[in-house]
Amino acid sequence: MQTVKAFDITRGDLKWVIEYDASRCTMCGNCIAQCSQHAIEAAMSRQDMTVSETPQPMPKKRHLTRPVIRQRTDDLNHLCVGCGFCCKVCPNGAIRPVRNPDHRIPVIARENGPIKRGGRTNLNTQRTLDAIVVGRISQMTDPSLDSERHTFDMRAPLGRVLLSKELPLEVRDGKLVKTGKTPPVNWIYPLIFSDMSIGAISTRAWEAVAIATAYLNEECGLPVRMSSGEGGMPVRLMESDYLKYFILQIASGHFGWDRIIKTLPRMTTDPAGVLIKIGQGAKPGDGGLLPAAKVAPHIQSIRGVPKSTLHSPPNHQGLYSIEESVQKMHLSLNAAFGFRVPVAIKCAASATSVSVYNNLLRDPYKICGGFFIDGIQGGTGAANEISLDHTGHPVVSKLRECYLAAAGQGLQGQIPLWAGGGIGMTGNAAADAFKMICLGANGVFCAKLLTQIIGCVGNDNGRCNNCASGRCPNGICSQDPRLVARLDVDKAAQAIVDYVLAFDSELRKLMAPVGNSSLPVGRSDALVATNRDIADKLNIAYAC
Repeated sequence: MQTVKAFDITRGDLKWVIEYDASRCTMCGNCIAQCSQHAIEAAMSRQDMTVSETPQPMPKKRHLTRPVIRQRTDDLNHLCVGCGFCCKVCPNGAIRPVRNPDHRIPVIARENGPIKRGGRTNLNTQRTLDAIVVGRISQMTDPSLDSERHTFDMRAPLGRVLLSKELPLEVRDGKLVKTGKTPPVNWIYPLIFSDMSIGAISTRAWEAVAIATAYLNEECGLPVRMSSGEGGMPVRLMESDYLKYFILQIASGHFGWDRIIKTLPRMTTDPAGVLIKIGQGAKPGDGGLLPAAKVAPHIQSIRGVPKSTLHSPPNHQGLYSIEESVQKMHLSLNAAFGFRVPVAIKCAASATSVSVYNNLLRDPYKICGGFFIDGIQGGTGAANEISLDHTGHPVVSKLRECYLAAAGQGLQGQIPLWAGGGIGMTGNAAADAFKMICLGANGVFCAKLLTQIIGCVGNDNGRCNNCASGRCPNGICSQDPRLVARLDVDKAAQAIVDYVLAFDSELRKLMAPVGNSSLPVGRSDALVATNRDIADKLNIAYAC
């Protein structure tokens, strides 16, 4: 008799169970070939049957051995993640993954380390934005606008905006004359494609987002900007005129920055901005981790590193105070781009966000180009589940507090506020963006939404979400050439363009009823909350 041990992992203990009908299977092998996780394999199954081949009952035992598809349980690194690709390619519908409610995830985690998941959280799905609606509709007293025919000015600043009395302007001989330098400001679309590095996502996925960014600018007239993410950019792109559509990011790991500095003399144009990432909202304290399996040769070349696991610390190793961060921005502008490029910082939303913002507002150099606040409900990479679910802060209240703190000093708008973390989480990014702008943001940034647009099959209920392994079935978060080839760059770019054009149309449809021709930054009177606590916290009207 076979010995059974308490910690033995069987098929019934797994989070996803492969449901297989041998009678419909033709053993074509498509499912095994397409499984990026290597969670299934061909095997032989023994069957014992009792049959009778004569008119009178004469039972005989027959032993058969037939080929079948079997789910693997021998290697916990190759478990089914429920992506459903086996079901997609099966011509007869003989196989599909089924969620197992009786799984033993704690035991599996004990054997295989902490539970990791790419994507959003499971617990923090109660969204403040869903309890807010646009309540002020202009009618007879202040007529609303026509969203289809009216001209809207939808531009947001990236760069330090000076007060009118601080502008170096004088009137000489009846003419307005500039007497000094002003901080650089780029007026861009209020939507930024946020940080996703070449490495975290595949070259094809990054290229699709970059192509969409260029197309939106060149053909659609929408000045959307894209953050490079940590790790640098291809040299050919940095030497091209398209660099003006990109925000260069320098993060805690400093990966790829040397390559950017070496390319500076050959740059034909300046980037849209520089973003110093001090922290991110999805996994503060955890930092970024690019497994060695995803550090392909081209990643090694761009980042200037050997093939090894790359860790981006959760805190920026060169910044230990707000004052030092201002000095860092000053040095970056002066040494790298000669004060021609706005430099902003990105922090995780937290209880101290207002303190950080207040100190930046007192920046004596007037060079802080933006404050990016990132909330807990975002995240595109992979982190321990406990970090995604239990560490971080919702972004809405922190955004509101920062705006009200600046407004209380008469300094609102000087350092643009950009907010992200769950934008478009329920499918409509335009509604989320409009509400955030009314609460004080100059614009929003999003990244996870882009991966969903180009084919991510993961969801908040645990389907796939295997970004860390490098075995993304759609080739979005993988560097495996076989998997990356599945992603159609042109179709992915077109999908992003189509979504942003819909975003633009929907944003106009929300601006029109409140009677705004430009972005309604801080117009909290346009919003009402259907929850009393949210209304009191955000200082907006309550409606029932």
